[in-house]
Amino acid sequence: MLRSFGPLSLCRRRALSRLYSTPPSPHIVYDVCVIGGGHAGCEAATGAARAGARTLLLTQKLETIGELSCNPSIGGVGKGTLVREVDALDGVMGRVADKAGIQFHILNRSKGAAVWGPRAQIDRKLYKKHMQEALHNYSGLDIRAGSVFDVLFDHFDPSTSDRWGKIKGVKLDSGETIHCSQVVICTGTFLSGEIHIGMKTFPAGRMNDAPSIGLSVSLAAAGFKLGRLQTGTPARLDATTINFTGMEKQLGDIVPSPFSYLHRDVPNAANQVVCYQTRTTPATHQLIRDSLHLSVHIQETKKGPRYCPSLEAKVRRFPQKESHNVWLEPEGYDSDVIYPNGISCSMPEELQELMMRTIPGLENVKMVRPAYGVEYDHVDARELGPTLETKRIKGLFLAGQINGTTGYEEAAAQGAVAGINAGLAALHQPPMLITRADGFMGVMIDDLIVKGAEEPYRMFTSRSEYRMTLRSDNADLRLTELGRKVGAVSDERWKVFVDTRSRIENATKLLKDFRLGPQGWRSHGFIVQNDGVLRSGFEMLRHATITASVLRDAVPALADLDPDDALLSRIDIDGQYAAHLIRQEADLRLFLEDETLTLDPFMDYSVIPGISEEVRERLGRVRPINVGAAKRMEGMTPASIVALLRHAKRTFRQSAMSVE
Repeated sequence: MLRSFGPLSLCRRRALSRLYSTPPSPHIVYDVCVIGGGHAGCEAATGAARAGARTLLLTQKLETIGELSCNPSIGGVGKGTLVREVDALDGVMGRVADKAGIQFHILNRSKGAAVWGPRAQIDRKLYKKHMQEALHNYSGLDIRAGSVFDVLFDHFDPSTSDRWGKIKGVKLDSGETIHCSQVVICTGTFLSGEIHIGMKTFPAGRMNDAPSIGLSVSLAAAGFKLGRLQTGTPARLDATTINFTGMEKQLGDIVPSPFSYLHRDVPNAANQVVCYQTRTTPATHQLIRDSLHLSVHIQETKKGPRYCPSLEAKVRRFPQKESHNVWLEPEGYDSDVIYPNGISCSMPEELQELMMRTIPGLENVKMVRPAYGVEYDHVDARELGPTLETKRIKGLFLAGQINGTTGYEEAAAQGAVAGINAGLAALHQPPMLITRADGFMGVMIDDLIVKGAEEPYRMFTSRSEYRMTLRSDNADLRLTELGRKVGAVSDERWKVFVDTRSRIENATKLLKDFRLGPQGWRSHGFIVQNDGVLRSGFEMLRHATITASVLRDAVPALADLDPDDALLSRIDIDGQYAAHLIRQEADLRLFLEDETLTLDPFMDYSVIPGISEEVRERLGRVRPINVGAAKRMEGMTPASIVALLRHAKRTFRQSAMSVE
């Protein structure tokens, strides 16, 4: 239940009324209703609207749309690729992050491009301002403050349908009903959310924001399997009480790399902030150990994030370590608040400041807000299909932390996929499917719907078997055309994409067509083996020290290209990975063969001979849509796959004969 939190002042109401125009009429019938104005909700609402659906975004507070609930940053290893993929589908996160970014840095730049992680430090106020402006001006999208109490269904007769029901609208706690054919739930940590500080617990999805209780009841009543997960956020610190002297500085890149393919630069490139690094001490860890019994969050058995753990979890998991990194990150240009990345905790508030004062540079620190843990409901993502529509209820989509993920970027990526597909479903159009071979979005969704999430899921490059292909630099070449085919990419972006693709193809062709022998390349100052073999300019890019920009003097046709053009660096990466991609393309062909062998999602697994009860149960829970997904299920054996294929082929032949 997304409840509004307290009355707004008359002045504030008028300001928001001007920002979001007149609230939509209660008599309007929408195609898609999106519940929640966080990162998943913003992308779901804009995605559905781009797909052509009449869309309503419902959120408990208009002023918190685009809120950065935890860290003031976007991107990172794996996560930055997701942001680029959202942008390639014409989403909003990348464009807003470019406008609100106050420090830009490519993580892992010293390694191969397959593991690069675009990241930006973000000004919280600027991000929220630009996100709200983007949504306010979005064609086909209405925005309204509303507390959703219930989701309304038409219940199907189980004797005539394999589904429990279908969406017919949502009900607000005011009693008002809004009719629609598709609903996307993006409630984040608000689904029966509970905050923990020491031994204190109270219902909330975020500090000072009420949880959603009614929706949990609705989902459970419809038969969804709900679980509980945990996350947390560190205290916020007063920058004026911190001694930064002697701390290691982290500077932004001199030439920032924008997230959005629509941008060649970022507005704050010349005004980047500095982050600082310090470390915990043995005294910090001892204080944590001595207070573990005073934290209900730690005593609970629910799973917290493995890859962004609390300080308590790190101290317990790595008792041999004497220190852990702490990054001090500014929250904005006009803010004295520091976000201490790496020390989230849920210890009693009166002990938190004492703990932080054991850290070098924080000896006199003052807290602005205490750290806390959050526990919340999530749905077993194996209840979903690849469009993020639930198998149980037609027209109900889920995106974000409700599916067991953690992080802004993971939420935004799911929101984009769910929103676009909800819009397409409302208009009775074919879905947009993104596979593991298409993007990190596809990897994440496939992992979730096949394996579920026993702990909060975070995206890493290592989760993809095709990461040399699925890089942060080429998301547009992988996904923009796919988005355009389903009508979710604007004319403006399509024009930019077509121009970009054409320029890359032309420059690549020039390099491939220009060939010299060893003596020819040596005459231009390049060291190559004297083997008599002709080499193209593109093949020369396999050498780490040779770039397309350097080759401009040797390849006359490239002379007209700007040496600082970002497209040249993309061509460099293609050349460096070319030999490896030949091998990966063979793997991709095998993968796609399995993906095209579809399975009946309503198959009766109880009649398949030759498979164990455990496998039978797993198949019934996941209901894979193709053989590839079945192979990736935990516990599937080669013998089980053979039995499944044999049964699928036999039932397919029987169905075909009955049709004839």
